[in-house]
Amino acid sequence: MAGAAPTVSDKRAPRGVGARLLRKEDDRFLRGRGQYVADIRLPGMKDVAFVRSPMAHARIKAIHIPTVYRDVVFTAADLAGIKPIRAVSGLPGFKISEQPVLATGKVRHVGELVAMCVARNRAEAEDIAASVELDLEPLPAVHDMRLARAAGGALVHEHWGDNVFLETNFEVDITAALDAPIKVTREISTARQCMAPLEGRGVVATFDHRLDQLTLHTGSQMPHIVRNGLSDCLGMDQGRIRIIAPDIGGGFGHKGILLPEEVCLSWLAMEKGWTVRWLEDRREHLSASANCREHAYHITVYADRDGRLRGIDCEAIVDSGAYSSYPFSACLEAAQIASILPGPYRMPAYRCRTYSVATNKCPILPYRGVARTGVCFALELLLDAVAAEAGLEPGEVRLRNLVQPQDMPFDNITNKHFDSGDYPGALQRALASIDVPAIRARQQRGEADGRLIGTGVSIYCEQAAHGTSVYAGWGIPMVPGHEQATARLTPDGGLELRVGVHSHGQGLETTLAQVASEVLGVDPGNIRVVLGDTAMTPYSTGTWGSRSMVMAGGAVGTACAQLVARATRIGAKLLQLAPEAIVWREGRACGPNGSVSLAEIAHTWYRRPQDLPADVDPAGLEVTSGYKPVRDSGTFSYAAHAVTVAVDPDLGEVELLDYVIVEDGGVLVNPMIVDGQILGGLAQGIGTALYEEMPFDDAAQPLATTLADYLLPGPTEVPEPRLFHMETPSPYTMFGVKGIGEGGAIAPPAAIANAVNDALRPLGAELMQSPLSPRRIVATVLAAKQAQASSP
Repeated sequence: MAGAAPTVSDKRAPRGVGARLLRKEDDRFLRGRGQYVADIRLPGMKDVAFVRSPMAHARIKAIHIPTVYRDVVFTAADLAGIKPIRAVSGLPGFKISEQPVLATGKVRHVGELVAMCVARNRAEAEDIAASVELDLEPLPAVHDMRLARAAGGALVHEHWGDNVFLETNFEVDITAALDAPIKVTREISTARQCMAPLEGRGVVATFDHRLDQLTLHTGSQMPHIVRNGLSDCLGMDQGRIRIIAPDIGGGFGHKGILLPEEVCLSWLAMEKGWTVRWLEDRREHLSASANCREHAYHITVYADRDGRLRGIDCEAIVDSGAYSSYPFSACLEAAQIASILPGPYRMPAYRCRTYSVATNKCPILPYRGVARTGVCFALELLLDAVAAEAGLEPGEVRLRNLVQPQDMPFDNITNKHFDSGDYPGALQRALASIDVPAIRARQQRGEADGRLIGTGVSIYCEQAAHGTSVYAGWGIPMVPGHEQATARLTPDGGLELRVGVHSHGQGLETTLAQVASEVLGVDPGNIRVVLGDTAMTPYSTGTWGSRSMVMAGGAVGTACAQLVARATRIGAKLLQLAPEAIVWREGRACGPNGSVSLAEIAHTWYRRPQDLPADVDPAGLEVTSGYKPVRDSGTFSYAAHAVTVAVDPDLGEVELLDYVIVEDGGVLVNPMIVDGQILGGLAQGIGTALYEEMPFDDAAQPLATTLADYLLPGPTEVPEPRLFHMETPSPYTMFGVKGIGEGGAIAPPAAIANAVNDALRPLGAELMQSPLSPRRIVATVLAAKQAQASSP
């Protein structure tokens, strides 16, 4: 379908695309009527607790189960016929890991499942788990991704011969940059993080013998993909599996994979006929669940004296953990780095080598922003270093290298196709709003309390809704195709939308209803949106990669446009007019001398067919239609972030004094919801910049297993930003929308780090590692002072 929206009315309804409607779903959430996995109560339901490995790497010599519990404790030996989880990539050289749903032979990370215990309630199940004794033979742990590639070290998967899932190499004539007059090289790293949605993961499994069907209630962003993977592991037809994802309290990628717990509980439900539940507690979440964002960069940027980029040369390592998670695989994060590192900047030369490294840590997952947060951190810090070397303002260096609006659409050096935008305009607005000259004057005056003032900026691009043409090249178990939606009129004229994506806080029940309202003219309050049930929704790869409004919104718009066409033909029959004489306006089929409402059309079709002629279209008032953008290589949203900070060089404390965001997400379906997405992303980005870190010791033991150790930003750490919108429509999508769900989290670490480094520059101190904790700041300042004192 063409990129433009279907034209069905000359007047845009204030409740359709562009309206700041309150969220439909908030009515039930604010009244405590949401239903999460933990709220599901089924007759005879039992609880499951898992015996998890206390060691990161060890051989399993024996599992001792008390005789009294032998009938309620299950190990891998009991799960005969259950296949391991495999997330394979078709990229050359990718090594396959098989993740047993219960450990066999050895354990490969702390918290790996070894046995499952079933009881009447969670407390009893945990007591049973505590009675199970593991006889483990410790093995050397691979705890540092930088050391994991060294010859002769411990191996996570012995048959590989090394610890590298995948190595990639991308180059465009790097030799053209090597003679540049400016050459800055840095070692940059980002800490491993633990995603922290309000709701942990959970599963309820039951088997219906009458229907011969397994039903799994699970907090998943992608129910149809979970069914794919579960079918593979269980060896059963997908028609015998129903996945229901109820309300979800935050996802961020954390709920975007097939869980071994899901496979285990499914086996229990089928093998024993029990209805069983597992709810992740916060300690399990922090110590045994998936992590994200552990990157290391050795990066060199080459530039001319005027700050124009000549090229980038980078080696990047990503700690992928012990297993390749289904469906994204262990290659996604590192291999994406090579393609997205140059971002929206022009340059003639580029080289990037990446390594996806296996370690004895839990698997890494794509977290909000995926690889872009680390890439933005690495490149934007280096651009500030180039600016310092060239004697230019950091903003000026970026303005001299950003792609210009008149060059859109634009293919960058890695062939990323930028659909539209004004990157320099966004940056200029952010710089003007933060008032860089005033900050420079304030720095000259100094602060009475001894703190140092700094300002920082970063700009990024967020490739969203990338589809078949992109993901087919990865060869992973999930390749998105046409997104489908069903639009169905009920006999009383109500509208029901059935959509395969799922909402975990994005307000999709509201925004998808707004799209339908824009096309059909129906009040969004009268539209019912059904999500999260494989038995009731069309196939979808789910909610990830900021794809839902582009793909599912386009599918809803397409289906509703077809529904308008059918309703128009029926309305024409009732008005005794030719269809060409009908104009669809505000939910009515309008002729020169009268009109009929959607409710009248539906009532006639369903309940008074005798009022319609025999030659009426038999297709009816239920439409399932698919959608792809004209070009599905992705939309490119972007934003410029600018921040002013105050840094205490003696205590290492950082205060965010002012924060400005200028973002462009194309046409905004609901600007109020977009504001919420950006603000939530900003909070997570501040956590990445200043607080969140999952450290491990030399035995690969996680050291932040409670929220007393793993720090999250709260209301006092997150300032209210000044947020400005630009709306540059995408030429390829319906309504010109772009994806925007991840953007708020990408830029803050780079902007804040640049601001802190700007404040500390007079001391000769520079930080290249996140988070910028007080300890790191103080240590860096002391090291800079010692270096100055010892220099001649």
